[in-house]
Amino acid sequence: MKLKKLMAGVMVGIMAFSMAACSGGSAETEGPETQQQSDASGESKTVGISMPTQSLERWNRDGSYLKQQFESKGYTVELTYSDNKIDQQVKDIEGLIAGEIDLLVIAAIDGQALSQVLKDAKDLEIPVISYDRLINNTDVISYYVSFDNYKVGQLQGQFVVDTLELNLDDTSKKYNIEFTAGDPADNNAPFFFNGAFDVLKPYIDAGILNVPSGQTEFQQVATKAWDTATALTRFQNILGSNYSGGTQLDIALCSNDSTALGVTQAIDSDYAGTNKVLITGQDGDEANLANIVDGKQTMTVYKAVANEAIATLDLGVALLNGETPDESLISNSGWDFECIYDTESYDNGTGTIPSYLLTPTVITKDNIQTELVDTGYYTLDENGYPKGVQ
Repeated sequence: MKLKKLMAGVMVGIMAFSMAACSGGSAETEGPETQQQSDASGESKTVGISMPTQSLERWNRDGSYLKQQFESKGYTVELTYSDNKIDQQVKDIEGLIAGEIDLLVIAAIDGQALSQVLKDAKDLEIPVISYDRLINNTDVISYYVSFDNYKVGQLQGQFVVDTLELNLDDTSKKYNIEFTAGDPADNNAPFFFNGAFDVLKPYIDAGILNVPSGQTEFQQVATKAWDTATALTRFQNILGSNYSGGTQLDIALCSNDSTALGVTQAIDSDYAGTNKVLITGQDGDEANLANIVDGKQTMTVYKAVANEAIATLDLGVALLNGETPDESLISNSGWDFECIYDTESYDNGTGTIPSYLLTPTVITKDNIQTELVDTGYYTLDENGYPKGVQ
């Protein structure tokens, strides 16, 4: 601990200027401190949390829930947002490390870009939890907490199969589908896409599902930074090139809600057909839930980030106590949500990272009340639209 404090003190001096320069930007330390959690020697414990951006609704929820959970146990929390800028996140993490934190929780903008800065965390023996997105090419990651990302895509694909009652033995029914995936820099994005595509591929091979644009590879359908405007423009081009002559679009398979929002806007403005297009999503963003209520978007896959924060808290507390958590953390913590301990699926390039994977839920207009409102995650406004509770 003395070595840690000495090294961190040196880094504080080095980082003082850069922290001052970025403090007015995306980095954000929030809220009053609560009673500090201390170890046996009386030293207070501080948790550093690095989130990608505040421009996507879900990361505001993640940051808020994580901060609340750790503060509820008496830890001091330093929370930063990096405006979806990789260099900014590196600076934010440098600043957190320089601030003598005891645990680092990171949702990476680019899972490939943090190996160098995390060497400082390793030198200071700071445990690192890779949150929601796996950080690659570094042996510093202690654990990974996320949802079953492949399962998210599977749920989207299976929803299409079930809703349209697709049957490989009945090739008389034909449907047109287009895919919109996520950010190539996000380690989760290929898992989402592959989960959905693997479910639907047999129906594509059988000619039941057709892709008029021909875009079926992840890199062809990816959306940088999960950006709504980028998804909107791309889908306008797809509609103009492939559906202007009366071809009917039946399914828009979108990996998340921010891309689904852009695709829905494109369909509203540029699609000549009169049929209702099946549109998938993920995250439960308020604008998308409103679209589900209004019948514009068909479903979203909801990941209860409040539960993800609870799992991260209990894992973090165990690490701060010097423990080496395993599958028993799930039963010992008494979680009332489904989670599996996985030691095989997520290899970050330096080895398999032990992972705690929560199970997501399909949300439609029919179960918004029971799954989102009755559980306390959302309330309904005067128009009957869900609003997130934080």
